[in-house]
Amino acid sequence: MKRVCIINVVGLTQELLAYAPRIAQLGKHRVWTPPVPAVTCTVQATMLTGRMPDEHGIVGNGWYDRSSAEVRFWQQSNRLISGELLYHGIETAKMFWWFNQHSGVRYSATPKPHYGCDGSKVFDVIDDTGCELVKHLGPFPFFSFWGPNAGLPASEWIARATAKVLREKRPQLTLCYLPHLDYDFQRYRQPSMDRVAEVDRCAAILIDAAQDIGATPIIVSEYGLVPVTRAISINRILRQHGLLSVRNGPFGEMLIPGDCKAFAVADHQFAHVYVNDPSISQNVRELLSKQPGIHAVVHPEELRLKHPRSGDWIAMAEPDAWFTYYYWLEDNLAPDFARTVDIHRKPGYDPCELFITSKVRAFRRVAQKKLGFRMKMDVIPLDPSLVGGSHGLVNSLEHNPVVIGPDAPEDILEFKSYVRGLLEVH
Repeated sequence: MKRVCIINVVGLTQELLAYAPRIAQLGKHRVWTPPVPAVTCTVQATMLTGRMPDEHGIVGNGWYDRSSAEVRFWQQSNRLISGELLYHGIETAKMFWWFNQHSGVRYSATPKPHYGCDGSKVFDVIDDTGCELVKHLGPFPFFSFWGPNAGLPASEWIARATAKVLREKRPQLTLCYLPHLDYDFQRYRQPSMDRVAEVDRCAAILIDAAQDIGATPIIVSEYGLVPVTRAISINRILRQHGLLSVRNGPFGEMLIPGDCKAFAVADHQFAHVYVNDPSISQNVRELLSKQPGIHAVVHPEELRLKHPRSGDWIAMAEPDAWFTYYYWLEDNLAPDFARTVDIHRKPGYDPCELFITSKVRAFRRVAQKKLGFRMKMDVIPLDPSLVGGSHGLVNSLEHNPVVIGPDAPEDILEFKSYVRGLLEVH
């Protein structure tokens, strides 16, 4: 039986390979062009289906649901993807790749907290590997997977967990997601190359395990990151022109997407612009096209994004800019979740969750929690100038992701058939 292990090293580009010797030893790399937006959920769906977003339907890390009038980010149901998946009919271990729930694979592990009726949250993973990962490796380091402490421990845990599954279960196909290179490349304009060396060591754990069972290791990346120097608050622009609807209340201002004439779902350097009042659609485009930092506002058809989930217009930032989701005009009116790590309630992506206002404040909040007091972990700054890097657009080959494998394809749309060919499955 042929076996393949796909290692997703997020943020890896050809210029970083010099700092990743074990990965580079696997062979010649190819630079490929990801779909737009070049973000995790969209790129993974394209790799797994061999289709563009207008067909598989994953138009970003999040989008506006027109029927429920809600913005939802980081959904995990595999049923959101349209099209036959790469691993159909193949014994697969899917380790921390997105859209992992209800995926029908033989082995899987994915982060999933428990939520209590009193608002409490207990961090955990869904472990369907049969390897008792938490028992053998300890609890998954959730706070290093995302948030101000995001870093190496999450990637290291995932690598060791996947290596254990590889050796014990010997799946035909393994998918592993190593995320932490991404974090400092968003925090800093000039991140340390130590992060690349760290993820290389994590990849080495997997390469060794794959080779132990005779599996071919394949390295992929979803996107490359670019330094940014300015943030565009696209929803504030729309609000200043009377197009947004908000409700003020005891927890700050809340966006009411269904009542907005137009609003944007910001996702790194890319934003879906939804226009609920068709009579002003062209006016919205013209308004946004004139804003500093916005490179273009185009119809989704131009980017292979025409889908019911897509915005009516797609706004793309200049290479040195990115979009915030902020819609309030005064920080004292910001919703309470804005100052917390809350990836599901925010109507847009928020890289400021990688920073912290004060460690002293955080320690106090943790102490309050341990003493049984109601509290909110409001330690996230509302300062987008802190963000040093972003992604989402295809700016240049220099910043495009890479694939490394025997005779790997240059076209990401061929990746599905390429892997099935290695496995001799058609």
